[in-house]
Amino acid sequence: MIKEYQLRLLPRQAANESALKDYLAHEEGLSLSSITHVRVLKRSIDARQRTIFVNLKVRVYVNEQPTDDDFLRTVYPDVSGRPSVVVVGAGPGGLFAALRLIELGYRPIVVERGKNVRDRKHDLALITKTQQVDAESNYCFGEGGAGAYSDGKLYTRSKKRGNTEKILNVFCQHGASTNILADAHPHIGTDRLPRVIENMRNTIINSGGEVHFQTRMTRLIIEKDKVVGIEAEANNSLPHKEGGGGSSFSFSGPVILATGHSARDVYRYLHGSGIELEAKGLAVGVRLEHPSQLIDQIQYHNRQGRGEWLPAAEYSFVTQVDGRGVYSFCMCPGGFVIPAATGPEQIVVNGMSPASRGTAWSNSGMVVEMHPDDVEGDSPLRLMEYQERLERDCWQQGNMRQTAPAQRMADFVNNRLSFDLPKSSYAPGLISSPLHFWLPKPVSHRLQEGFRKFGKMSHGFLTNEACLIAVETRTSSPVRILRDRDTLQHVRLRGLFPCGEGAGYAGGIVSAGVDGERCAEMAAAYLSDK
Repeated sequence: MIKEYQLRLLPRQAANESALKDYLAHEEGLSLSSITHVRVLKRSIDARQRTIFVNLKVRVYVNEQPTDDDFLRTVYPDVSGRPSVVVVGAGPGGLFAALRLIELGYRPIVVERGKNVRDRKHDLALITKTQQVDAESNYCFGEGGAGAYSDGKLYTRSKKRGNTEKILNVFCQHGASTNILADAHPHIGTDRLPRVIENMRNTIINSGGEVHFQTRMTRLIIEKDKVVGIEAEANNSLPHKEGGGGSSFSFSGPVILATGHSARDVYRYLHGSGIELEAKGLAVGVRLEHPSQLIDQIQYHNRQGRGEWLPAAEYSFVTQVDGRGVYSFCMCPGGFVIPAATGPEQIVVNGMSPASRGTAWSNSGMVVEMHPDDVEGDSPLRLMEYQERLERDCWQQGNMRQTAPAQRMADFVNNRLSFDLPKSSYAPGLISSPLHFWLPKPVSHRLQEGFRKFGKMSHGFLTNEACLIAVETRTSSPVRILRDRDTLQHVRLRGLFPCGEGAGYAGGIVSAGVDGERCAEMAAAYLSDK
């Protein structure tokens, strides 16, 4: 017998399968010895009142064992010798595009400017050690994209864009915990996601696809308003399966362009080549870091914090100040603040969490919404150039190193310099700086008013125990590459499928994965019509 229950439990009752079996036997009249397995289908925490509850939907197996997997598997056939599609970028958009192409019987050729997900780790460590950023291998560029080493959160509101459940199941098939299928805010963890990404790459290769690292697209090959491939160059000495050999070569096929939100050279190339773009709104601000125990105390209404049974607490804030949104973004409970620049003379910060979410700090982006008309000019690159100026200003304030300018939260709100700073997870180090003075006034003023409101919403949140770390600018792409709504091809160039965050059509790992699958389906339809 299989039965499903909606349960509202205390945290200790929901802690593990054994505790759930005890509860079901006591409260639902089931025989404890007859309960063979309990599968959690949905899980969320209700922390609105002083008594914290965990809401669960469970499937209970009575006197029988589950006969199916905890997730739905996808079959990936051998596509050797099949028509090829070039996928530029091995972030979530590109990887899921490649896997979906294989499902549909087409051979993906994945071209990634950065290194594989394991080799990236060495270059990330060097940012702290040398204060230098490798422009081709960093927290944004490389296998897995910006999400690989910046948290792996899988929550999305983009349910209408496509099959988000499919994305989560594919992650599980490649090694992610099946908890992500149940949790309201699923999260793989920066320490575990690289293995999952490697497994996805191996599926692509074992199915007959190709993956080329340290290979940067230099231009699209266009014939009569149709994209038929790319030219690329390698910044290593590895041999390549296609092209003319050496450091410059080409790949043939329609192109799924999934280069991520920080590929500014790609935006400049497209704009300079007359390929239609438009400026897109984004948000800029700071990383706000609290002691995780303080956030636990505030969110769980308990001086003892989260206790034995609860995870590190999350929060979400949003308000309006002078006609623009001010909100928390990419909240990382029990996490780190990381240096996410992609080139010289930049400071950019982001956040990440390990799977345990067990560090002494919790952080989130605190950002102000910007519209294209907030920046003067008519260039489609004007918000990108605004990002660049702000990141360069931050680098100069940080002594022209990766040492990040920072200020205590209450000092920022009250226009005071911080004479010292709290301990921080940001490894390259902090330097006290008057963010209230040098950040653009539309940003600093709105952040100050937003923090005052958030402090009233949540007593204890506005505190000098918290620290603002500048600057958070890579919340999304500042550019949209124009594409047809129905075919997902570029508005003028057939055979070019702008994809994911970098093209301006997604906002996170799952939504980028969904968009990657949709672009793969449209590329397959394009090839079948030829």
